[in-house]
Amino acid sequence: MGSRDHCTRDGASHLKSLIENYWRKKGFNVEIELVNEGFVPAMRSGRTDLRSNMINGMPTFGGGAHAAA
Repeated sequence: MGSRDHCTRDGASHLKSLIENYWRKKGFNVEIELVNEGFVPAMRSGRTDLRSNMINGMPTFGGGAHAAA
């Protein structure tokens, strides 16, 4: 896999899949959505952000986030 811009819609979608698959293999169900932030003057381009139900990069246990072991 080559270099990928994770701020584009395609790159953010790929990153979303990587994160969801990583946590799914560990028994967690994380919810991630793509959010189009539009043009960002500092970047001089548009960007797509990821929003999740994780806290500090870790899955939450509320809302049935953890699969039964």
